[in-house]
Amino acid sequence: MRRIPRAAALLACLIGQTADLAAAPTPPAQNPAPQKPGAGAPQTPRPPNAPEVLKAPVRDLPSPYTPNYAGGARPPATGSTPDFAYGAYQRGQYLTAFREATKRIEADRKDGAAMTLLGELYNQGLGTKQDPVKAAEWYRLAAAQGESAAMASLGLMAMDGRGMPKDPKAGRRWLEEAAEKGQPTAAYNLALILLGTGAEADQARAATLFRKAAEAEIGPAQHDLGVLYLQGRGVPKDPSQAAEWFRRAADNGDLAGEVEFAILLFNGIGLPKDEARAARYFLHAASRGNAIAQNRVARLYAVGRGVPKNIVEAAAWNLTAAAQGLSDSWLDQTLTGLSTEERARAERLAGDRANVK
Repeated sequence: MRRIPRAAALLACLIGQTADLAAAPTPPAQNPAPQKPGAGAPQTPRPPNAPEVLKAPVRDLPSPYTPNYAGGARPPATGSTPDFAYGAYQRGQYLTAFREATKRIEADRKDGAAMTLLGELYNQGLGTKQDPVKAAEWYRLAAAQGESAAMASLGLMAMDGRGMPKDPKAGRRWLEEAAEKGQPTAAYNLALILLGTGAEADQARAATLFRKAAEAEIGPAQHDLGVLYLQGRGVPKDPSQAAEWFRRAADNGDLAGEVEFAILLFNGIGLPKDEARAARYFLHAASRGNAIAQNRVARLYAVGRGVPKNIVEAAAWNLTAAAQGLSDSWLDQTLTGLSTEERARAERLAGDRANVK
């Protein structure tokens, strides 16, 4: 299911100068069309000291049918009627999923779950030729049976003008209805729209909707709720709540949440200060390609905060971040004393890391 693209948002409460981490917000995610449900969005850096702002629209989220996805996935049926169509989808057997869903609809013209699955297969082009028009048709039929995931998909398609004429008002109505039924991805995307209005009442409602999605373990929603708590937007300012939601976002694989949690942990904001643990979070995010984390790790190695001092590692991570467009004049100056052999080692490490997918 295609989602509204995510614009990252964030804070820079880091310490600056030689011994500390330079302040800068987390990078925003781009919005490539996913090739299969749950496809992630790559991260790209924003310039240091960019405005700290959350604004709609945001980023792709997993499909409600994504394997092991808690935010709206329909569990396989139990008892004497297992959900073969859903099970096939979970295993990546899309042709089988298509056939099984079709058989179910032939047997029961009100099988909304099977209709939603066919809509998803057409929408993503899995097991059949991609066809947004047919996807929207199946989603509409499923929505008529009360399927909230289908409503959420229709809302996003109407906003994008995929498979139907572009109609933001109709899209929002679909999202509203899906969110009212408890569909977490709809709640998340609706919250992003509300944030874009700037109205105080909408900020509070957005926070409520973010919480619904966050409690369904949607990492981006957990991250964005953490931002609201840190900034005091729509909720009382509460760094400890911010830290907890960033931690949960990190646990769910959200890169922005992982970096934000490391920032708070390093500075002791909202939770006890722990530089070594923060360094582990930064290293993990850096290894996943986050340029901000790569820059932070370089600074930590340069001064020996949370990790043993290692100028080769510092130089390697600095080069890796710089290759993504995030330069750091302080690091460049600090690392000018490397020997020819040390610089060659750093360049090899940076090259290896740049090739890791």
